[in-house]
Amino acid sequence: MKYWLLLLYLFASTLSWSENTYYRFRVYLKDKGNQIYHIHQPEAFLSEAALARRNQQHIPISESDRPISAAYKQQLTNSGCTLITESRWLSTVVVEYPDSSLVENLKQIAFVDSVCWVWKGKHIPWQDPTSTETLSTDAEPLRNPYGYAQKQIRMMKGDKLHKQGFKGEGMRIAVIDAGFTDVNRIEAFASTHIAGTRNMVYPGETVYASDEHGTKVLSCLAANLPGIMIGTAPEATYWLIKSEDSHGESPIEQDYWAAAVEYADSVGAYIITSSLGYFDFDEPATDYTHDDLTGKTAFISQAAQIAAEKGLLVFSSAGNEGNTLWEKITVPADTPDILTVGAVTEKRERSGFSSIGPTADGRIKPDVAAMGTNCSVIEPGGFIRQANGTSFATPILAGLGACLWQALPHLNAAEIRALIKQYASQAKQPDNQLGYGIPNIYKSYKAGLKNGSKRR
Repeated sequence: MKYWLLLLYLFASTLSWSENTYYRFRVYLKDKGNQIYHIHQPEAFLSEAALARRNQQHIPISESDRPISAAYKQQLTNSGCTLITESRWLSTVVVEYPDSSLVENLKQIAFVDSVCWVWKGKHIPWQDPTSTETLSTDAEPLRNPYGYAQKQIRMMKGDKLHKQGFKGEGMRIAVIDAGFTDVNRIEAFASTHIAGTRNMVYPGETVYASDEHGTKVLSCLAANLPGIMIGTAPEATYWLIKSEDSHGESPIEQDYWAAAVEYADSVGAYIITSSLGYFDFDEPATDYTHDDLTGKTAFISQAAQIAAEKGLLVFSSAGNEGNTLWEKITVPADTPDILTVGAVTEKRERSGFSSIGPTADGRIKPDVAAMGTNCSVIEPGGFIRQANGTSFATPILAGLGACLWQALPHLNAAEIRALIKQYASQAKQPDNQLGYGIPNIYKSYKAGLKNGSKRR
């Protein structure tokens, strides 16, 4: 659904622009244009790893995989704009103008279908961190190898799966977040295999600055400091992707997120974990309502659904709105074929802040839940702390999902997703508080082995 259509008129009439303010618009294209890329030659625009994941799951290359034609993008820039980001899956391009009235030029381009406003603001200079000093933890080591993270892993029997030798080796996980301050310097990440990074908000700049949220999220998965903290997938391979602009809340962050997911797909990630959610923006005219929670309305949810259809196992936080007037899940947590993760306490009760369902079309959400109250995380500086949020329940489960898929490589993403739900604590009576409940990853593993032997 193409909403917010031509809201630029609203903003032009109600806001006072300064000469240093820039304006960004999402441009929906009628098609992608004639070009040199063809779906029968996908190696020209998808990596070998991405093709291997598609082939493994018998997922065909489709028209949505083809890039947008360079000629189209050149025509857009000829209208006086700068290209900011794009989505080949959804056939959109985000453009920036120094003068909002120049967007009228887009209407004259034959392949432009519609336009909507997504951001206004000033260009903020990026400051790279200069220190390279290694950061050690301030915590006393515990006797158990998981250290302070033991409860959050044992709750889902992840330790039992780890004992079978499955700690994520060979699994590629994309972590999409706001920033990963100090990850490149913290001792607990010294052995983490980071295959690459990408900054969608400030292209070409580091992801190891500007926000600590992703640092804490990543620690739930990738920390590997015995006696202090071991994450749920310490041997996996990671891509760290920044899609959140910490300076405000605007619809363009959905475009950054879509670009991040498409990048994760292109480099062959198997799993995406994202602890970002939206419904309330700085400009009220662009807010979502409960009626928009269909899994098809929000731009970000459309991208998440396509990712699932292309064989990625997507984990998304339910949101922390359970105690607010909104109360419900945020987007893209409303997406049908992903795992939306709520939060519980160590007593296995729903955390009061954990967002609830159902979706606008009556589907159960969240899908499952993991420990999200008093989770152990690592902050910038290397400090062990406790934190609350579905933001941390999500990567805790996502890491164990990676280990489960490592153990059951004959299954596809949809089958792994189903296994996680099938052996969760309230699978027989799911509800809109905790979905199918708290997963038992070891039971899922044993069931997957049994079903796999029957299949062979």
